[in-house]
Amino acid sequence: MFELVVRNLPDLIVLSIVILIQFTAAMWVLRGPARSAAPWIRWSVGAFTVLSSMAVTLAVGLRFARIAKYFPGWWLSWGRAWLVIWSLLSVFLFVALLVSRLLPSRSRVDGASRRRFLGLARGALFAGPAAAMGYGTFIERTRIRLREQRIPVPGLPPDLEGLSIVQLSDIHMSPFLTARELARAVDIANETRARLALVTGDLITGRGDPVDACLDGLARLRADAGVFGCMGNHEIYAEVEDYVEQRARALGMTFLRQGNTPLTFGNGVLNLAGVDYQQKRRPYLRGAESLIRPGAFNVLLSHNPDVFPVAAGMGFDLTISGHTHGGQIRVEIVREDLNIARFYTPYVDGLYRRGNSSVFVTRGIGTIVLPARIGAPPEVALLRLSADSNHHSQSAGLS
Repeated sequence: MFELVVRNLPDLIVLSIVILIQFTAAMWVLRGPARSAAPWIRWSVGAFTVLSSMAVTLAVGLRFARIAKYFPGWWLSWGRAWLVIWSLLSVFLFVALLVSRLLPSRSRVDGASRRRFLGLARGALFAGPAAAMGYGTFIERTRIRLREQRIPVPGLPPDLEGLSIVQLSDIHMSPFLTARELARAVDIANETRARLALVTGDLITGRGDPVDACLDGLARLRADAGVFGCMGNHEIYAEVEDYVEQRARALGMTFLRQGNTPLTFGNGVLNLAGVDYQQKRRPYLRGAESLIRPGAFNVLLSHNPDVFPVAAGMGFDLTISGHTHGGQIRVEIVREDLNIARFYTPYVDGLYRRGNSSVFVTRGIGTIVLPARIGAPPEVALLRLSADSNHHSQSAGLS
């Protein structure tokens, strides 16, 4: 029981904060604007608050198989998503209430233009969060784009200079991402004419999601050196690791599971290694040192980017990861990048360096929990290796 609580502590903390805010807002309304309202109005405010708190609790509860099994598949995707969206909006609305109280009353402001401005400001406070969530759900979530990233490599073999690698990750094919959207991502990847194609985990979100349709869509990927991948945590949750490996092989793709394969480009050798999702609270990359090939450019596929310091210490030149969705919802306030992924990992989005080693973390394509992206648009990543003989930094940082 203790381990269960610890594993889900972030969700429980968020749940407690949201419920506390909702009840605080209800008490403020009952003691303020609704103090002299009719009894049925005050009763309605209380009943709505209780129902809202129950809905938020259900949103968290649907994460657990013992509860989720009593609900149809729709509830495990869009149903839960709308409950989570309401949880966020209720917090934003409470903040808007507090901020609006700091604004002067329109009746105390001289001039029609100033009163109009105050009215618009109050309206924006309350409508802004809903509008942003709508934009992230219906527009930005589906706008898949190509991201190009140069990977500087000290001592890169000349025949690997400019080598192009296209990466798809965190597809999460489910009611949140359709076969048509995956086909668009594959088309973007194929248009790059990359020499090597990679899929770094989380093909689906959970049991019952269309893993076969996802693999069929990925089978359209084309690259001279082949299509390779690694497993994400959601393959483990859905218990489809073995099936994905076997079906992908039949479709011409290779998922590396604690394995490696040397790829030759002229006189340069790229040793491509892959591991299953590396779980937290366990030693990372146990036994992965045997996957390194001396004299080759060693690349590790790991869904979880947290392995990077260990991988760099072992001698991997480049780690390619996903998992974070780039935060999925990111807000910049006073030059501070705020997103939930920062609570879990220092490697959120982009290129990080440690000594002569690098890790690239893609934002991926799909979404989980919330069918929305704000400030972290979905992407297909195109990586290009480039010689960098002058790099001697010993600390990790975003490039």
